[in-house]
Amino acid sequence: MNSLRSRHRRVVLTGLGAVTPIGLTAPATWESLTAGRSGIARITRFDATECTAQIAGEVKDFDPVAPRCAAVYPRGPGGAAVTASLSPKEVKKLGRFSHLGLAAGLEAYADSGLDAVRATLAPDRIGINLGVGLGGLPEIVATHETWRLGGFRKISPFFILQSAPNILSGQLAILLDCRGPNLSVASACATSGHALGESFRMIQRGDADVMLAGGAEAVITQVAVGAFAQMRALSTRNDAPALASRPYDADRDGFVIGEGAVVFVLEEYELARRRGARIYAEVLGYAATADAYHLSSLAPEAEGSRRAMQLALADGGVSPDEVGYVSAHATSTPGGDGEEALAIAAVFGASRDRLHVSAVKSMTGHLLGAAGALGTMAGVLAIHHGVIPPTINLDRVDPACAATGLNFTAKTAVAKRVDTALANSFGFGGTNTSLVVRRV
Repeated sequence: MNSLRSRHRRVVLTGLGAVTPIGLTAPATWESLTAGRSGIARITRFDATECTAQIAGEVKDFDPVAPRCAAVYPRGPGGAAVTASLSPKEVKKLGRFSHLGLAAGLEAYADSGLDAVRATLAPDRIGINLGVGLGGLPEIVATHETWRLGGFRKISPFFILQSAPNILSGQLAILLDCRGPNLSVASACATSGHALGESFRMIQRGDADVMLAGGAEAVITQVAVGAFAQMRALSTRNDAPALASRPYDADRDGFVIGEGAVVFVLEEYELARRRGARIYAEVLGYAATADAYHLSSLAPEAEGSRRAMQLALADGGVSPDEVGYVSAHATSTPGGDGEEALAIAAVFGASRDRLHVSAVKSMTGHLLGAAGALGTMAGVLAIHHGVIPPTINLDRVDPACAATGLNFTAKTAVAKRVDTALANSFGFGGTNTSLVVRRV
């Protein structure tokens, strides 16, 4: 395939952080993914007994003031080290999605090892792009109730900071003294896939040397769960939460809402090489497309998703037979899983017998704005560790999915060398993104 890569700088992934329903760090999340461990249970954040869907992938035992790493690069008057956690006052100012995203961002920064060379890096060459799909919805709901009961004087002066999506990127920039590009993507469930891809482009074209990118989401609240339930999009397998998210299974009945954050450090390759960084993988290709078909359903045979995969492969100069693993968007909805499977089969054609496909949402539920980054994490760590996470709860493959001839990596992780992986994320509004990553 023709590639434009020679015109651009190379981009690698050198840091990773995660806070998810199956782990409070990236290593803990990965261990649960490869063990096939579910993080889905009955909702505890509110009383859901009157809702048809009463289960979710909640982040459990998370303490936003707990340090995520050692103190980081000195900045500001007197050169005092920045604390690697939030103070109780900062926690009060910010929404839950920011708490989760900042924890993942600080972990990713520490994991990258950049702090050891920060004195040699210009702050205005380090940027942040952390996407959020729905923003501070729990804070919006709570503040409306506060106003309704107590009037204007009871509204918190921190409400805007708690709910605005870009505050997460802004606060992380303050903590880490990152003065480069700073933005927040919002494209529903493709949010963090776009954040990663657009950050990749920024480094390619020279706008930054380092980007912290990914996404966060925390909307397990009455309004969000109730709205998705009214759309009949959620699983109602309330009596067996751990079995409810079952992509590709003939008995799937909807997705399970989740929350969490996943953040990567993307870095220009020569910078990473010179400092001896540990490199998880290289980002080779990225594409974004639109279905222009329906606000909440994939186009027939996931036409827009198919083009995203094809364009991402072409962007990276990668042929389909080089890909060993596809980290699928598959959410466990009756329609979406099958359409995406048809698109994957169409893209990978004769090489599908050597390809593994899996859906990590079977364990975490759907992290919405953080889902694309979580799926990319699965692909990147499959390359790094030589293990492909499974699709759990896949007891009986839907006949339409089985007819594609794809291997959905049912129930058990597979030890296999993976040199190249592709990760998909799609969102309401018909937005699609695909990323291709490869071993260095």
